[in-house]
Amino acid sequence: MKKKKTTPSSKIQWKKFLDLVQLNKLPKSLIALVLGLSLISTIAGLIVPWFTKDAVNVMTTGSLTMSTIFLLVGAILIQAIMSSFATYNLAYLGGLVVANLRKRIWAKTLILPIPYFDTNHSGETVSRINNDTSIIRELISNQLVSMFTGLVSLVGSLCILFYLDWSMTLVMLIAIPIIVFVMRPIGIKMRGISKGIQEKTAVFSSLLTQVVSEIRLVKAYAAEPVEQKQGEKEIDSLFHYGLKESRIVAILQPLMGLIMMSMLVMIIGYGGMRVASGDLTAGDLVAFILYLFQIIIPVTTMTQFFVGLQKAMGATERIAEILEYETEEDAEANTSDTVDPKLPIHIENVSFAYEGKETILHHVNFEIEPGKVTALVGPSGSGKTTFFSLMERFYIPTSGVIRLGEKSIHEFSLRDWRSCISYVSQESPLLAGTIRDNICYAMTREVTEEELLRAAKLAYADEFILDLPDSFETEVGERGIKLSGGQRQRIAIARAILHDPKILMLDEATSNLDSASEQVVQEALQNLMKDRTTLVIAHRLSTVVDADQIVVLEKGVLTGKGTHEELLKTNALYQQLVQQQFKVELAG
Repeated sequence: MKKKKTTPSSKIQWKKFLDLVQLNKLPKSLIALVLGLSLISTIAGLIVPWFTKDAVNVMTTGSLTMSTIFLLVGAILIQAIMSSFATYNLAYLGGLVVANLRKRIWAKTLILPIPYFDTNHSGETVSRINNDTSIIRELISNQLVSMFTGLVSLVGSLCILFYLDWSMTLVMLIAIPIIVFVMRPIGIKMRGISKGIQEKTAVFSSLLTQVVSEIRLVKAYAAEPVEQKQGEKEIDSLFHYGLKESRIVAILQPLMGLIMMSMLVMIIGYGGMRVASGDLTAGDLVAFILYLFQIIIPVTTMTQFFVGLQKAMGATERIAEILEYETEEDAEANTSDTVDPKLPIHIENVSFAYEGKETILHHVNFEIEPGKVTALVGPSGSGKTTFFSLMERFYIPTSGVIRLGEKSIHEFSLRDWRSCISYVSQESPLLAGTIRDNICYAMTREVTEEELLRAAKLAYADEFILDLPDSFETEVGERGIKLSGGQRQRIAIARAILHDPKILMLDEATSNLDSASEQVVQEALQNLMKDRTTLVIAHRLSTVVDADQIVVLEKGVLTGKGTHEELLKTNALYQQLVQQQFKVELAG
């Protein structure tokens, strides 16, 4: 279950951000190198104004020496070189953080339970992996270490300024409480706006993903104007949030510039008076002004860091939602038992309801014999596909248990359990790539050409595959759009054959096909079903009349089970379904 949302404090958010960075286990030597280079560059920057002071003073007396010039030029070069190396390594460090963070989020996304995807749009999840991590990279690569060196520069400059002239330094420090007073309310406002921008970006990404992936549906219903209007609405919403952010930046930057310029004017005016009175040398005043810039630049950096930090806090909260979400239960550590296909599967008093919805299955009880075919029939909405989802452990029964032999299926490793199952649905999904890629999907070993061809032959897919110019290397297009429905089904069956499942689940596998394709696919399914525990969902009863057991579900309630002949005599709903499809009169 998802963790409850709360409104986190700044302290908690900052801790979450640090936790995210620490999760990456960054090389300490690299961090030390970046900090060291930045520190050397900062110290060299602090030395430059001091040497400039000496140069100005000696120029006024006409005694400028080459050593003074070399020292000044050397300090400037050291600052430039160290800053260059530090910038590159900092960019590398930020990129490494984001790469590792994206890997962690991606790995976590793959083991999130199906209920997470039921309630979260795929585009929003993609936005968190891509956009939100980029915000964190921006903070680390461009601002975090700059903040550290800026503080060093700030403290160092203040110490030197107090040494040069404490009274002028105190005049300058009048600006600090003004800056704090301005920054606090603006920062709070910026956090809310930044979080809103990220949320709107995620919504827009979700809309784009949905429309582009279903573009044929959009065009088939001439829905371009509808989607254009919806897209423009989200774009306008993003635009207005961007304007809100720009308004704050437009206020903040000139305001900070005004404060700094006012401070500079005060220092120059007051310093000029002290030079004229002889209390301060010209070199000291020049150095004082240069050190003032050494303070202004870090303060500007801190302002940018503060804005970036507010954005990163919002991104951190959204990323943390994924990382803190409970993953699928996997009991691998609790048992070493393997799945035995020779054992029967017992469905004992199973009920299920989706979160916040009405109960779909009500106290269902029956047994699935190993190596035999069990068919589930009933009207749409009777819970057949939901039962398949429980078998695949996409969901956990609200009550009751599904057992393999004496053990609950939830006591087996999730990976081991699902590796024993192959699922062929009425819309068997294919991934963009080649036919070979799709048949061999998720195979953990190298598949030989003989194995590939055998699986295709048993699925009656070799007929059309070998006629294609590129054979198994033919690109199928997004979701297999370049192939017909029958061809996609046969590739899905070939994939299932190659995986050699212990338990086979067929969900309306021939319902969307024409007569010719259905016959070929049905023959392929017969090859696949041999000597396997098979579960079949079918609306066409002609495909399941030979099943070893037929289970009748009506509004989630099991109303009958038995063979075709037995149910014709005992179950009214089954009789009705047969009458509708076969148009025969039943006696008795």
